[in-house]
Amino acid sequence: MAAKLDGGAYLTSFVDAILEKLSPILEEDDSFLERNILLGRLEKSLYEAGPVLDDAEQKQFTDKKVKKWLLDLQDALYKADDLVDELSTKAAIPTTLRDPGISSSCSSLVDSYIEGSGDMEKIVGTLESVVAKKNHHRLKECAKVDMSSWRTQSTSLVVSSDIFGRDEDKEKIIKLLLDDTRHAESSVTVIPIVGMGGIGKTTLAQQVYSDDQVQQKFNVKAWVCVGEDFDVLRLTKTVVEKATSGSCNMNDLDSVQQRLRTEVTGKRFLVVLDDMWTIDYDDWKTFLIPFQCGSQGGKILVTTRIDAVASMVKTIPAHNLSLLDDEQCWSVFANHAFFATESRDRLALEKVGRKIVEKCKGLPLAAQSLGGLLRTKDNIRDWEDVLMSQIWEFSEKECRILPALRISYYYLPSHLKRCFVYCSLYPKDYEFNRGELLLLWMAEDLLQQPESGSILEEVGYKYFNDLAARSFFQPSKNAYKNLFVMHDLMHDLATFYGEKFFVRISEHKNVAQHDTKTRHLSYDVNTDNNSVPKMLEACESLSHVRTLFQIKADLYGEHKEGIDPCRLLEQLKRLRVLSFTSFKIDILPDSIGGLIHLRYLDLSGTPIVTLPESMSNLYNLQTLKLRRCRGLKKLPSNMQNLVNLRHLDIKGTDLKEMPKNMSKLKDLQFLSFYIVGKHEENGLGELGELTHLHGSLRIEKLENVKNSGEASNARMDEKIHLNALYLEWSWSLFEESEVCEKDVLEKLRPHKDLKELSIEGYRSTMFPDWVGQSSYHNMTELKLIGCRNCWVLPSLGQLPSLERLVIEEFEKVKKIGGSFYKGDGTHQHQETPFRSLKYLSFSNMDWWEEWESYECDDDDDAPFPKLETLEIWHCPKLRGDLPTFLPSLKELYIRGCEELGCYLPRAPILRSLRIYGKQEARMRELPLSMLETLCVNGEQQVEYVFEAMTHTQPTSLIDLHISECSSTISFPGDSLPPSLQELRINNCKNVEFPMQNQQHESLTSLTIKNSCDSLTSLPAFPNLLSLRIERCENLTSLELSQSQSLRYLWIAECPKLKNIIRLPASLIRLFIIKCGLLGEGIERKDPHIWPSISHIPKIYVDFTKILNESTS
Repeated sequence: MAAKLDGGAYLTSFVDAILEKLSPILEEDDSFLERNILLGRLEKSLYEAGPVLDDAEQKQFTDKKVKKWLLDLQDALYKADDLVDELSTKAAIPTTLRDPGISSSCSSLVDSYIEGSGDMEKIVGTLESVVAKKNHHRLKECAKVDMSSWRTQSTSLVVSSDIFGRDEDKEKIIKLLLDDTRHAESSVTVIPIVGMGGIGKTTLAQQVYSDDQVQQKFNVKAWVCVGEDFDVLRLTKTVVEKATSGSCNMNDLDSVQQRLRTEVTGKRFLVVLDDMWTIDYDDWKTFLIPFQCGSQGGKILVTTRIDAVASMVKTIPAHNLSLLDDEQCWSVFANHAFFATESRDRLALEKVGRKIVEKCKGLPLAAQSLGGLLRTKDNIRDWEDVLMSQIWEFSEKECRILPALRISYYYLPSHLKRCFVYCSLYPKDYEFNRGELLLLWMAEDLLQQPESGSILEEVGYKYFNDLAARSFFQPSKNAYKNLFVMHDLMHDLATFYGEKFFVRISEHKNVAQHDTKTRHLSYDVNTDNNSVPKMLEACESLSHVRTLFQIKADLYGEHKEGIDPCRLLEQLKRLRVLSFTSFKIDILPDSIGGLIHLRYLDLSGTPIVTLPESMSNLYNLQTLKLRRCRGLKKLPSNMQNLVNLRHLDIKGTDLKEMPKNMSKLKDLQFLSFYIVGKHEENGLGELGELTHLHGSLRIEKLENVKNSGEASNARMDEKIHLNALYLEWSWSLFEESEVCEKDVLEKLRPHKDLKELSIEGYRSTMFPDWVGQSSYHNMTELKLIGCRNCWVLPSLGQLPSLERLVIEEFEKVKKIGGSFYKGDGTHQHQETPFRSLKYLSFSNMDWWEEWESYECDDDDDAPFPKLETLEIWHCPKLRGDLPTFLPSLKELYIRGCEELGCYLPRAPILRSLRIYGKQEARMRELPLSMLETLCVNGEQQVEYVFEAMTHTQPTSLIDLHISECSSTISFPGDSLPPSLQELRINNCKNVEFPMQNQQHESLTSLTIKNSCDSLTSLPAFPNLLSLRIERCENLTSLELSQSQSLRYLWIAECPKLKNIIRLPASLIRLFIIKCGLLGEGIERKDPHIWPSISHIPKIYVDFTKILNESTS
C-alpha cells in the first residue's frame, strides 16, 4: 500500500501538543475532574476540533468565513496553550524552588488559579464557543481532499520553442538515456530528475521524451502521470496501454504484470513516471518486477520534488534541476507575455516586466504564469499592479504557480507545516543557520517528543532535512558558511499561511496595521532604524507575544540603544523567545525571573555585567546565549536550578569561574567552555554527569585540577557525542606543577571517535601514550600549543585520518626524530606516516635544531603523501633536514628560520612559495611553470629566482614579491612574466624595473618601496588598478596616461617628485605622503599640477583631505 502523504492540517499538531501537555494534569488524581470540570471541557473542545481541521484547511481558500474561523481557533489555541503551559510548569517546579505554601499538585494549582482569577473560565469558554461554530460551517470530519483541481495531468507533448535555459540539462539526460554501458550494473536504469515545484522537471522530461534520438532508440515508450497515489496496478495497466496503444481490462496485478513483461522482453523501453510522491519501497520494487525480466537497455525517468523518492528509486545519481538565471527567466516570461506581432509600447512594459521577473527568482513556472496573466494587458498600470501585488492575491486560474506550490505544502505533515510557517519571521533572502533555527523550533514547542534513545535536537534535524529534501529550504550560494535560504515564492507561501500571527515588524510602515492576534515578532535593527520603536509600539498592545526575535544580529558592531528591558518584560509575560543581541543593556531586571514560559534567551554582544539571581527561576529555559558579553564575569549562583537548559553559549565572556553544581544540568547538549574551579562543587568532576554534550567543548584552567582522580571523575571518555575537545592550562604559569599533569591528561582521554583535539599550555615533559594512537581513527585536526616543558613530540604519524597538524611553542624540543612518524605503542602494522595530512605548521620552536629524515626505500613509502601546505615560522636554530619529496605540496611558507641551509623538498605541483628571512635554503629545481605565488627576500634568494627565470618562463605566476636585495639585477628579457597580476618590490634599490616595449595586460597591482633607484617613469599598464610608490629617491615626474583603469594611487617619501601629469579619469583616491615639493604644490593648487588631478574625488596630502570643489 502506498505511503500516506498528507500528514494533517497546520493546526493538527498544535492541538496534539496541547493535549499531550494537558494529559498528565488530568490524570493526576481521580477526584480532580469531580472538583473542577474546566480542564475537562478544554480537553473535550480540543478533541472536537481536531477531526475537522483537514476539511477547514482546504475550504479556507474558497470560503472566507471558514478562513476567519481558523484564525479565531488558532488564537484560542494559543491562549489555551499558554494556560496549560503555565499550569504544567508550576506543577513541575521542584518543591525547593517553589514559594512557600504552594502545593506541587496540578489539581491544587488549578483550584488556586480559579480562585485567583476568572481567566481560565474565559479561556475555556472562548475555545468552546469557537469550536461550536464548526457545525455552522458544515465542516466534515476526516474529509478527503480532491486534488484534481490543483493539478492538470501532464502529457508527453511539448512545444520546444517555449523552453529556455535547459539545453545543458537536456543533453545530460539524453546522454544517460542513450548510454548502453550500464546494463551490467542493473537491468533497468532509473534516472530521477529532482527539484522544487514549478522548476520545470516535467517540461525537461517532455523535451527529452520527444527528442528524435530518444524516439528512435526505444521500441516501447510510455508516459505516466503518477501523482500522489502510487497504485501499482493502476500504473502498470497504464504502461501496458501506452505500450500497446490499446486498453487493458485485466484487474489482477499478476495478469497485468505478465502482460507487461511480454511487451518489454527483448526490447528497449523508456517509461517516464512524472510527478512521483510515494516513498513506499515495497510498492516500488513490485512495480519494477516486469521490467527486470529479460529487457534490453530499459530506462525509467522519474520526476519528483522529494529527495527521499529520488534516493529510493535511483540506480545512478539524481539530476538536480537548478533555477534559471535572470535572462533565461525573462525569456520565459516574455514568450508568454508578448504576442509575436507586437503593437504595444514594449520598451516601457519590458522595464516593468523585468522587475516582475525578479520576483520569480529563477522559477520558470512563475515566469510563465505571470507572463500569461499579462498577455492581454495593454496598460502599463496593469503591469505595475502585478509588480506591486503578492502572488497569493491572484486566483488559481490566473496563476498556475499557486497550486504547484500549494500541493507541496499540502503534502507536508502537520508538524512540518508549523516549522515551515515559523520561518516567515525571516525576511526574504535571509541566510539562516540550521542549528539556530532548531533552537527556535524547540523553544516554540514545535518539535514532537522524541522516541526512546533519541533527543529533541535529533528530531529537529530530521524536520529540517525533510523540509530541505522537499525544496522548502535551499543551500545558500555562500556554501562555505553552511547556511540556507528560502526561495522567494516559498517565503511568500510561509507568509501567506502565517498571516496575522507572524509579523516582520521592520517591514511594517504603519505599526497600527498589525493584528491583535500576533504572537511572533521579528525585528531587524541593521536595515531599519525605526525597527526598535515600531517593535516597542507593537508590544504595547500585544501582551501575549511569544516571540521577540532579532534578525541579522551583529555581535561586532556598536551597541544599539532604545530598549528598556524593565518595562518590556513587565508587558510581555508569555515570551518564549527573547533576543536582545548587541543592545546597550548592562543589567537585567529581577522581573525576568517571572517569565515562566521563556525557553530561549539571547543576550549576546551586550555589555551586561551581571545576571540577576532570579534567572535561576526560569525553569523552562532551554537556550541561554551570552556570546561576546565581554563584561560578564559571573553567572547566577543557582544555575543548577535550570534543569531544562540544553544550550549554554558563554564564548567570549570574562567569566572567572563556573557556578557550583553544574552537574545537575543533565540535559545540557552544548556547553561552549568550562572553567575548572578550585573547589569540588565547581571543579572538573562536575562535568562527569554531563554525558550528553555535543559539538565542541573547551576546558580552561586545568591547573586547578588537584589530582588525576578528579580528572577521572570528568568521565571524558563517556562523552561520545563530542567531536572537538580543547584542553587548556593557563599560559601565565610555566613552571612544572606539583600535580603530575601527565596523569591528569591521561585521565582526560576522550572517546575514540573524536575529530578535533587541541592541547594548550600543558606543563609536563611528556605526553601520555593515548595522544597520537592510531585508534583515534576519525581525528582530522590536532593542535599542540605552548607545551613549553615538553622535550619530545608525541608519536603522531599513525593517526589515519589526520589532515591538519599545528605545533607551536615547544621551547625544549631540539630534535624531531623517527618516533614522530611511528611507534604509537600499539604494536600494530605501521602504515605510511601521516598518510592523510594536508596541512602542517611549526612555529615559535626556539630550540628546535634538527628534523630527522624518515628513512624509506622509495618515494611511494615516503611520509606526507597528501601534504598540501607546509609552514615553518620563527624556528631560528633549525638547520634541517626537511622532507625530501612532497608530491602533493601546493604551498610552502618559511619565515624567520635563519639557520636553515638545506635543500627544500621536491614539490612538482607547488603553487605558492614564500620564503622570508636570511636563510639559504633553496629548491634544487624551482617549478616555475606551476608557481602562482612567489615571495623571496635576500640577495641569494632573489638572485636564484631571477637566474631560474632566465631558463624557464613562469607562465602561471600571478603574484611576485621580492625584497631585501642590494644586487644589481634585471628582469629576464626586460619584461614582466605575462601572467603577472601583482608585483611588490621592497628594499631592492638596484633592481632594474623592466621598461618593456609592449603593454603588460595582466598587472592590476604594483608596489615599489625603496627600490629601483634608476626608475624615472613607468611603462604602460592598461589594467592597473592600484599603484603604490614609496621612497623612490630619483623619481622626478610621473605620467600615467596609459593606465586607464587606475583607481588608487599612493605616493610617499619621493623628495624629487615635482609633478604628476595626465592621470586617468578612472582614479578615485590619491594619497601624497611626505613628498615635500609635490605635496606643497597640491595644497596651494599649483596650476602646473592641479589641472591634472582636480577630477579625482578624494585627494589626501599627509593624510589631510584636500577640498576639491570640482568633485564635491
